[in-house]
Amino acid sequence: MRMKSLFKSIRQYPSAIAGFVIIAILIVVSITAVVSIPYSEVKQIWRGGAYWEENPKTVPPAWVNLFRSSKLPETLVIRSEDAAESTSEALSATMTRKVETLTFDYNYRAFPTEVSVFFDATYESRRPQVKLTWLAADGREIELFNEQIGMGTQFRISQDSTLQRRKFNNLNPSIGLFIDPATSDGAASRRRALQGTYTLRVQATVFEPDSFVDTKLVVYGGVHGVAGTDALRRNLLIGLLWGTPLALCFGLLAAVGSTMMTFCIAAIGAWFGGWVDAIIQRITEVRLALPILPILIMLGTFYSRSIWIMLGVIIILNIFGAAIKTYRAMFLQVKNSPYVEAARAYGASSMRIVFRYLIPRIIPVLIPNFVTLIPTFVFLEAALAVLGLGDPVLPTWGKILNEANGFGALYKGMYYWVLEPAVLLIVTGLAFSMVGFALDRIFNPRLRGI
Repeated sequence: MRMKSLFKSIRQYPSAIAGFVIIAILIVVSITAVVSIPYSEVKQIWRGGAYWEENPKTVPPAWVNLFRSSKLPETLVIRSEDAAESTSEALSATMTRKVETLTFDYNYRAFPTEVSVFFDATYESRRPQVKLTWLAADGREIELFNEQIGMGTQFRISQDSTLQRRKFNNLNPSIGLFIDPATSDGAASRRRALQGTYTLRVQATVFEPDSFVDTKLVVYGGVHGVAGTDALRRNLLIGLLWGTPLALCFGLLAAVGSTMMTFCIAAIGAWFGGWVDAIIQRITEVRLALPILPILIMLGTFYSRSIWIMLGVIIILNIFGAAIKTYRAMFLQVKNSPYVEAARAYGASSMRIVFRYLIPRIIPVLIPNFVTLIPTFVFLEAALAVLGLGDPVLPTWGKILNEANGFGALYKGMYYWVLEPAVLLIVTGLAFSMVGFALDRIFNPRLRGI
């Protein structure tokens, strides 16, 4: 079938056009993800850690505020270079006191999820002394911290049980720092944050000439980004974007590898017959008796969970699948065609007949089957990941679902964490299925009237 005729036939199926549009979008997303965040980098950052320290933990996407009357706060990050005021005083030849005021406006009635301060201190032997004082919007002054700090010190105010007990009457510090005094005695559901200007005063005393302290205040919000965050503060958008090329690559390679190998082996067996065909059929029957999923589970449990090793094993196991018998029956019909007899008469070799005359004749049957197989392998990879056998260093849609399930996301109302990868899996499967079914009708005239 010529390409022009093929495109004309495809236009008669709106479902196929919709499927092609979705697939094109997925391809564009895949290219964007790979170009913007290289493979080596995404493996590193997806492990969690300091890369995500400014993200709130397990919060929904920012667009949920469009459907709320009371907006959830977004994360605020204030650094030393953003200080509203900074003064420095030399106390001796080696000792210096520096005071910075980190000021920000808080315009939400909902409380932040966490409040943390990060210090980047430089010194040789004697650690700097840092004192933190909180100035609330209503004028309250609260001393938070007065200790020596080391390199990379983190002070998670929200997790400080001493502050919670002594300063805020057992309220979480992230609430006590922002609470409107008028609502402090009411029920928890009626407590509201006080809007206004807040200040963190940082007094750092260094004891060496070249010593200094940089401070970063993070007021974690209740929403973040386009896709929200997970329990490791990772931006789920990165995982969803990078899950797209991994899903398409896995499904495409598995479908191409297994289908083409199966096609060629079936053609060779049908043409040569005899003991060659008998061996292929016996291997196929043994393979059909072996369940794929338990084998993959054993592989992931006892050997490796690498997505590429899983891909190779899946291709090997699917080469001698049930499809080989279907293709063999088709090739046996084509084998006795007049044009094949003519090729044999003029002396064409067996391999030339197989690859030049037999296989091209059945290609129209292969294309729809190949397209519909892609989502099958995408779902297989996702199923393995949900079972805990996903690649440990790569973000895939199934891995995101597995981590959401392990955290109990649905039970805690974090529906976004589960719905986002699930919807992407469904849309991907639907797109390839619509295209595959349309191609099946085009290449198989007997289905056009159905």
